[in-house]
Formats: sequence, structure tokens, C-alpha cells
Amino acid sequence: MVTRVNATLAHPRLSGDLLQRQVQLACVLEVSAAKPGNITPAHDFSDTTYADMVRSGLALGPVFARPRVLRRTVGELIADGVAASAEVAGANTNLGIVLLFAPLTRAAVTRQADEPLRAAAERILAGLDVGDAAAAFAAIASAQPGGLGDAPEHDVRAPARVSLREAMAAAADRDSVASEYATGYAIVFECALPLLNDALARERSTLDAIVSLHVGLLSARPDTLIARKAGLDAARAVSEAARQVRDGALSVSDFDASLRSCGNRLNPGTTADLVAATLLAALLDGIPLP
Repeated sequence: MVTRVNATLAHPRLSGDLLQRQVQLACVLEVSAAKPGNITPAHDFSDTTYADMVRSGLALGPVFARPRVLRRTVGELIADGVAASAEVAGANTNLGIVLLFAPLTRAAVTRQADEPLRAAAERILAGLDVGDAAAAFAAIASAQPGGLGDAPEHDVRAPARVSLREAMAAAADRDSVASEYATGYAIVFECALPLLNDALARERSTLDAIVSLHVGLLSARPDTLIARKAGLDAARAVSEAARQVRDGALSVSDFDASLRSCGNRLNPGTTADLVAATLLAALLDGIPLP
């Protein structure tokens, strides 16, 4: 029987290196699932390999170990995560994951026994300041994410003037990771975790459930990395194709092939970041992902 995510579950104690291992497991499971359009064990990109992704995911473990998370601010954790990834991979491998993991891990190590993870995350997000923004801006600029472009306000290459949450809120309409900062992880907790619950109950393996989660998220909202790189119409077309996969009208393999037909321009990378954050949230609430 699959244990479902429930806010009333007793929160596991994050003693020893448990948090570090949960971070690493979430990263490795995410990249190891055969998610359409993403890097997988069978598909590398020209500038980034599956091995790069695994190495950078493992490198995040020490960054998010409990003692460090208790000492570091969210902005410092973001900077540390980007730096750790850069040491083991030559390209931006997991900026979105780092941005999403930093508040979640701070929430996990500071929440009370009866405090739901989302409430703790909201508390952490509400406390972000300009220092967090400055550290995060520098880390984002150094990672050089695809489709970064020039922001109309709070550009990461300019000095930070508002809190990190305020800056993210200004970008929420064009970036789903930023939207999670503004909404207290609405996608993860309101959409993705229920999708994961259903997939774990239905699929034969955890990796198959992760593929189902990925397709479900793509069908629910356009991927904002695709929108930035290829345009909103292309992102919407990918979401429509994901709905066909969800409804059984298109195979996962054909969907995957269509996304890989023009390099990695249609890589649903932001959705993959949300998948990783969802896996971590599940693990933090004691949900086993064998």
C-alpha cells in the first residue's frame, strides 16, 4: 500500500544526514526517470550529460545538510548550491532546483512538530530580505540560465532593491519557479503532490510515477523555460501534447521524440525542477519513494 501525503502526518526528525540524503535522492530520482524532453539515463544534451546531472545532484547534499541549512540564509544556500554544482558540471545543471530547495530545506529544519511543511515554507518566504535577493541575483547571473534575457524590473544583473520574494513575485507571470516564491509553493502543494499521490498508487514503479507526474504538470501549465526559449505558443503546444499523452491519445515515446526534434529548445526544464521539488517535499513529509 502506498502512503499518501497528508498534512497530519508526524513530521520525521531530520537528524544526522537524513536531509542531505533526501536532497540527493530527490535529484537522482528526478533525472533518472524517463521524462519526455529532459536529460535521462538514455538522453544527454550537447552541453550537459546525465552524469553531469547526477554529479551536481549529489553535490547539493552537503550544501543542504541540516547543520549548514540552520546556519545559512536562503540566499546563501542558493549561492552555495550554484557554486557546488559549478564545481562538478560545466553548465547550469540545477539552478531551478537550488532555488526551490533552499526555502524548502530551511522550512524543514525550522518547523515545529505540528507545523505543516507548506506553512513552514510560507513563514520562510515571508522572512526573505534584500540580502537574500542580492545573493540569489549573483548566483542566478553566474549560472547563466537559458532564456534569461533582460527583466523589466529587478534584473539579476542589477543591484537588489527589494526582498527576494518581492523580486520573484515580479517575475511570477513568466517563471514558475518565481511563482512558487510568490504563492507559497502553490504548484507543488496544490497540484503536483496530488498528482504524485495518484501516480504512486497507479504506477508499477516510482520512476514511472515520476514520468506521470511530469506529464501531468506539463498538461496543467505551459513550461516557462520553453516559453522563454521558444515562445508561449510553443509552450502551449507542448502542454496540449502532454494532455494527449495523459488522455491516451499520444504515446510517451512519440511525445518525447517530438520534444527532441529541435535540440533541447523544447526541453521542459522548469517542469523538471518542479518535479524535483515535489519529490523533496514528499520525502520531507515522510513519504517513501523506493
